[in-house]
Amino acid sequence: MLLRIEPFEDPQTGRYAIAIHYPADAERPLVTTAPRYKSAAAAEQDMIAILSAAANNPPPIEPPNRR
Repeated sequence: MLLRIEPFEDPQTGRYAIAIHYPADAERPLVTTAPRYKSAAAAEQDMIAILSAAANNPPPIEPPNRR
């Protein structure tokens, strides 16, 4: 399944937030960020950076006695 990431402007603050839709064709977002970005481009760039950091830094492997 694919997901869809879209920036949107918050009418109250004039700032942008990100909506993450899963599955991609969902009408309503699964989660949204706070409207903290000054532009849609800034929101998109930050989301790419967040996803890249998470993909490049997997969680540590737990020792066998903690499973």
